Amino acid sequence: MAVSRHARRRVGTAAAFLLPFALLFALVYLAPIGYTVYQSLFKLHRDGLGLSAPTKVFAGLGNYADALHDKDFRAALLRVLLIGVVQVPVMLGVALLLALLLDAKSTLFKRFFRLAFFLPYALPGVVGALMWSYLVAPGLSPITAAAHSLGLHLDLTSDAMLAPTIGNMLTWAWTGYNMLIIYSALQAIPPELAEAARMDGCSAWRIAWHVKIPIVRPALVLTTVFSIIGTAQLYNEPAVLQHVAPNLSSSYTPIFAAYNAVNDNNFGYAATESVVLAVLAFVLSFGFLKLVQRRGAVL
Repeated sequence: MAVSRHARRRVGTAAAFLLPFALLFALVYLAPIGYTVYQSLFKLHRDGLGLSAPTKVFAGLGNYADALHDKDFRAALLRVLLIGVVQVPVMLGVALLLALLLDAKSTLFKRFFRLAFFLPYALPGVVGALMWSYLVAPGLSPITAAAHSLGLHLDLTSDAMLAPTIGNMLTWAWTGYNMLIIYSALQAIPPELAEAARMDGCSAWRIAWHVKIPIVRPALVLTTVFSIIGTAQLYNEPAVLQHVAPNLSSSYTPIFAAYNAVNDNNFGYAATESVVLAVLAFVLSFGFLKLVQRRGAVL
């Protein structure tokens, strides 16, 4: 009886500490998700000539059918997916290379370079996007001017170059953040492992490939999942770039499309597009995790 009473007291104490977090989690996370899903089941209905106030009617999955048949929204989803397929591996590859260079014993001025690599992430995203919009704006871009002096016609805001330009902006802004996560994982590796490999005749690159990279694999998986979710939420860079690239459509990304629906007071459709985007991000990130787990089990 005494043991049972002590166990109940411990459970009650743990519940008392967890209750504030559970309430905040439900209030700021679960409740908005539930309300968004609820809103996605309704649409605005206008009678007659549309002069009267619209009424909200239950639509079931009608908004989802409309979103999946919306060619602009489908194009936005595909566009973000293609940007992520190219940009995320490039960014994480550069982040891994920079982390390995910082972790090398022969690297000088490590503190300076660590700060220099991380600095783009420390800047507000909008500030970085404004800077890059100046660097790529037609008539202002020093990059374009340098290309023209070499006899090359380069327009970084053309339809063909919009995706690479946005991918470059993302890589510049987020490489330092991912580098710091990977570098922290590298710092946790016992130095004896590298010393043993060095005594066996391994070069620095072989130590990096066969010892360090396999050990920091969880950090690489974590940064990949974060990057997948972040790419799905792409908004700041194209929103700022649109001021110097009028050809960038107002539905360039799914977040853009949802924002436009909000401006049209079509909150149900905006909620639907948000839910579809969230499901896509979940499927991609969870699918990547399952793929990594299966390959890890095979290895």
